[in-house]
Amino acid sequence: MTSATSVSETVDHSQELTDSGEPAFRWRRIALFVILAAEVMDLLDALVTTIAGPRIRADLGGSDSLIQWLGAGYTLAMAIGLVTGARLGDIYGRKRMFIIGAGGFVASSLLCAFAQSPDMLIASRVAQGLLGAIMLPQGLGMIKEMFPPKELAGAFGTFGPIMGLSAVGGPILAGWLVTANYFDSGWRMIFFINVPLGLAAVLAGWKFLPNTRGNHASKLDLPGVAIMSLAAFLIIYPLVEGRDLGWPAWTFVCMAASIALFGFFGWYTKRVQAAGGEPLVTPSLFRKRAFTGGLIAGAAFFSGMIGFSLVFSLYLQIGLGYSPLKTGLAGVPQAAGMVIGFIVASAGLSEKLGRRLLHVGLVVMAAGVALFAVILHAAGTAGVTPWHLSPALAITGIGMGLLMAPFFDLILAGVEPHETGSASGSLNAVQQLGSALGIAVLGTVFFHILKVGPNGPVPSTVERGMQWTLWILVGQLVITGLAAFLLPKRARAEEH
Repeated sequence: MTSATSVSETVDHSQELTDSGEPAFRWRRIALFVILAAEVMDLLDALVTTIAGPRIRADLGGSDSLIQWLGAGYTLAMAIGLVTGARLGDIYGRKRMFIIGAGGFVASSLLCAFAQSPDMLIASRVAQGLLGAIMLPQGLGMIKEMFPPKELAGAFGTFGPIMGLSAVGGPILAGWLVTANYFDSGWRMIFFINVPLGLAAVLAGWKFLPNTRGNHASKLDLPGVAIMSLAAFLIIYPLVEGRDLGWPAWTFVCMAASIALFGFFGWYTKRVQAAGGEPLVTPSLFRKRAFTGGLIAGAAFFSGMIGFSLVFSLYLQIGLGYSPLKTGLAGVPQAAGMVIGFIVASAGLSEKLGRRLLHVGLVVMAAGVALFAVILHAAGTAGVTPWHLSPALAITGIGMGLLMAPFFDLILAGVEPHETGSASGSLNAVQQLGSALGIAVLGTVFFHILKVGPNGPVPSTVERGMQWTLWILVGQLVITGLAAFLLPKRARAEEH
């Protein structure tokens, strides 16, 4: 397969050389837009089922766990596929794998839209996650190849505003599409919307993306992928399904086996490297306190953040009877606060405060969560409105932004330069796995407490489920804060 564009074929001689020694890619700004479109498509799909879940269950049937699997299936598959997806780009070419991933993402979105049963929809969501994991890692690698050093920071800097706008607009878009019921499609439109965006990314990617690949021949660690996949599945599946099944003994056996498999994976990576192979994760990373602390902090924080988002949506729709659109609008203060937090952190606080900014963000976020709990207790489920909750949500969002801005840079500052690629991929995977874990744990807690009477959900149980979620989130923030003390005090002073 040949293409009309490659880094060495289509260049802009008015620009300096890239880090790889090639002249800057001529179509780099259009290519950046294509990569950002793929990022937006993934972010929207990670958010939409949080809003649409109750409507989907009402239409397709199934148990409460269907709502959890819509998010957990996607993020679990994404976690499993991310590191391998990056290696596929190194081996077969990033442009090729981007187009395959984006095209497959469109196809799996259509399968989601036409799903006729819960099982078909869950399987299609898993396919979306796997194909997204093939698509997304290619963009970062291509950006580093396309842009000269003086433009690289600006290129990566575009991600923040775009992701922020998507975080604010995504839930509103999902709620609007479900509530508007265009062409009598109902919730299915949240997946149909991927088709034009995805096809545009494929066609523009074919024309404007460069042909790049890794500087050295990578190998796939398929046994490592299998071990990690099984370990992750054995922890998420019983957490989601255990409540409906009455927590049989095998659910606890699976969770214990998952812990053992994660330990076995660490031993396996050492054996692979000792034999001259390329393990999924560089074994020396596990001896770095910054990396292990980052894994713990990342899993605790992202599980709490994503789990809270799911339960908050359920609280509004099941407990307060909000429409999907009103639910999406009610979450705007938190998303807007997160954008504000990022902006404030990027204005020099990250460099000035370093690790302390992470702890400041945790304190601010915990204050917002505590205020939410106080407001909920004072107003009660029957009397609470979005305006009551807006201040607490905004404070929580600001704390999230302050925490997330320096998070990954601090962790990567504690590893060696040659370990950065493996560490970055592993951290992204843990972010997705933590999200799946949060959906599984906090969703299960909420549904366990929720009771449904002859007239619908019992209000007191809805409020109690939300309160329990808030205090579990506070506990997760405490774990995040303690683990963060293992991180370096400052990020490494270098460009992306």
